Amino acid sequence: MEPQPTEALETVFRLESPRVIAGVARLVRDVGIAEELTQDALVAALEQWPRDGVPDNPGAWLMATARHRAVDLIRRRENYARKLAEVGRDLPAAAPPPEEPADPEDIDDDLLRLVFTACHPVLSAEARIALTLRLLGGLTTPEIARAFLVPEPTVAQRIVRAKRTLATKNVAFEVPYGPDRAARLGSVLEVIYLIFNEGYAATAGDDWLRPALCEDALRLARVLCALMPKEPEVHGLTALLELQASRTAARTGPDGAPVLLKDQNRRRWNRMLITRGITALDRARTTSSGAPGPYVLQAAIAACHATAYTYEETDWPRIATLYGLLAARAPSPVVELNRAVAVSMAEGPAPALTLVDALAAEPALRDYHLLPSVRGDLLLRLGRAAEARAEFERAASLARNERERELLKRRARETDTA
Repeated sequence: MEPQPTEALETVFRLESPRVIAGVARLVRDVGIAEELTQDALVAALEQWPRDGVPDNPGAWLMATARHRAVDLIRRRENYARKLAEVGRDLPAAAPPPEEPADPEDIDDDLLRLVFTACHPVLSAEARIALTLRLLGGLTTPEIARAFLVPEPTVAQRIVRAKRTLATKNVAFEVPYGPDRAARLGSVLEVIYLIFNEGYAATAGDDWLRPALCEDALRLARVLCALMPKEPEVHGLTALLELQASRTAARTGPDGAPVLLKDQNRRRWNRMLITRGITALDRARTTSSGAPGPYVLQAAIAACHATAYTYEETDWPRIATLYGLLAARAPSPVVELNRAVAVSMAEGPAPALTLVDALAAEPALRDYHLLPSVRGDLLLRLGRAAEARAEFERAASLARNERERELLKRRARETDTA
């Protein structure tokens, strides 16, 4: 059965909107207007596709439609400017502004331009990430709020204010170079990391994986590696994404249901991506002159998983140690929760449960479904099946992704036979 036009449009728009917005932004030099024109193309598709059918290349159709509207907008602006010029032709002529020097390190990549524009220092760190996830990742406001563990109205306000600020400050749609590029790198890395995570484990919807988001994030990370070969955290992030992406084929079953790490068929892991990840991690270590950064530490953790032939052979004590270093370098409740999982494998479920219970009062984890999920797993290993079932049921009620919710419900049912 072929997908309905509206279903196909929803899928295509989620995957293609970042490219469309980026391509249009290069023409109009305003990301807010570019997003509006992309939305106009979506409206046109909603009107035409049910009547005429889905185009053979729906992504190209959306791009062409949005660019056509952009050209119309530019022509209207030029006509308006021409009329103003006719009115003011008797006024003294102003000297034309000097041409800006060409950027010797410029990259002809609209998506990368979009990332750096959305990460401009005129915006707050939170606004940079939220705006880029919206424009580049094609995520909805609820999904971004879930990624940040903050209320949806907060994210919506950040996005609106961010676009307004970029327009009023006349921020150029460009890839920066020189000192400005280095200063803005940290925010860009965080944005790429969050985009990848949304593709790696979607916060909502029917699918657990969104491979296109992972591919976009990984591609941008590789571009940054070529751009900044002496930055260890750039190589660290790339290593992390390569290693995480290597497990994609084994993370879901034939029906699309999630497969837990311990149950994955490691022969399906992509050895080429693992090799690339290890190589990038080695580069990160050789270019670093100080303590490893957060992305290098996370890549080292991922390498421990990638190099273990079986789940049982995983070097859990080393992973627990690395998470301890990561918690000291970039403290967060989520890092502590992951450290507890590693401790449970290295030392047993009892000490790990103590760590997890200490996180129960963390406001950021109050509605985080993985907290009761981890707690349920620990309780089950301790023989406390009834309590474990309650935790899995609570985790399922908090999960926004349909595939993950079904997995947690199944785990709750299986506690009776464990």
